[in-house]
Amino acid sequence: MQFNSVALLRDREFAALAGTAFARSQAYSTILIALALYADLFQTSGFVEGLFGTAFALVQLVIVLPLGRKVDTGNAKRYLLAGFLLNVCVFVGFVFVSNPAHVVLVRMVQGLGASILWITGATVIGEISPDAEQGLWLGSYNQFASFSSLAGDLLGGYLLYAHGFSTTYVVLSVITLGAFALVFVSLRDNPGGRKDPEEAGGVETFRSLLGLPMLRALVGFRFLFSVGKMAVIIFLPIYARTTFGISAFAIGWIMAGGKLAKALTQGFVGNLTDRFGREHYFVATGAFLYGIGTAAIPLAAYAEGRIDPVSVAFLGDTQVLGGAFFTLFAAFSLLGIADSIRLPASMSLFVDEGEQYDSVASAMSLRSVSWKIGQVAGPVLVGTTMDFVSTEAGFVLAAGFIAVATAGFVVTSRRADATRSAAPQPSPGD
Repeated sequence: MQFNSVALLRDREFAALAGTAFARSQAYSTILIALALYADLFQTSGFVEGLFGTAFALVQLVIVLPLGRKVDTGNAKRYLLAGFLLNVCVFVGFVFVSNPAHVVLVRMVQGLGASILWITGATVIGEISPDAEQGLWLGSYNQFASFSSLAGDLLGGYLLYAHGFSTTYVVLSVITLGAFALVFVSLRDNPGGRKDPEEAGGVETFRSLLGLPMLRALVGFRFLFSVGKMAVIIFLPIYARTTFGISAFAIGWIMAGGKLAKALTQGFVGNLTDRFGREHYFVATGAFLYGIGTAAIPLAAYAEGRIDPVSVAFLGDTQVLGGAFFTLFAAFSLLGIADSIRLPASMSLFVDEGEQYDSVASAMSLRSVSWKIGQVAGPVLVGTTMDFVSTEAGFVLAAGFIAVATAGFVVTSRRADATRSAAPQPSPGD
């Protein structure tokens, strides 16, 4: 993490919002590992495991646009505080789950709480940051979220492995209540909410943006790509647990490896994107590599038993890591590198397209919604395939969606880039 990002913690309001990002990402990563344990405990089908992801995403799909409008026009601090309390209720709910239906219901509530913290936190950071330092504040905020996600994999995986569900949820509740206290004490009242409701984004704005060929290409790409990616995020930990018996602690290492690769390479690739432009080529390259990494996941079944296990002593415990662990670790690390190539370029393109109509926030809303649609459909579709064919076939299907999304984006983005280069740019008044 860069020195400038750490130095921002001297600002009380930034520190409070960094705590928001930390609490949200910590919980998200830890519960992904917990879902693998629930799948193993309840011997769930692939369809039900897909519902673990779909239930979370469906609530977010429904709420993302109206919540963004409410945050733009209301008291964002109150929404943040409510989001923290809702997340604590989620942790209490997970303590008492006794069947898969309970997990699905609690995941729906988690989707609501996570949306409130994510949308409100990012909005407030943008509102209160100094104009000359907005990029630094937003980038640092995301860095703290990434660090927390990595910590959630390692600490959350260890807590679930060594102490079980209840202790893990108590720790998550304490972290969340600590973030609640920071926001309550340090963040100004009504940080934002200055936008007129009539100017907070409307149907005409979205229609204008979707008239831009590059933005349409991006939205279509994200819809198909998210089907494959979200299936990987949900099912890789479940696959590691239910098929190979990998411990929660070791699953945390697999997930952390991918996020560490992403963290180490994203800044470098972002600089390359700034230097060379042609962002759509970076998006396509990252997506192609993500498809390769996804297709490599089923190789874990082949590698298990063919690679000699390795014993690793850590924190007074010994983990026996076989071929499946190393294959999944390598595949997820490749996915992290792929994301580091794709993400900076993708966000840059959405910002560039939104600026053509002075509607960056609306463009980012379209970015989120296009992802949520695939996030809702992907886990159930892939999970059903795992039920009727095989688990490995489900990952191959996910890779297929990613391949189709990449091929389609290569064609549509090249046409859009040619059109954009040849035509005059629209002005905000057009």
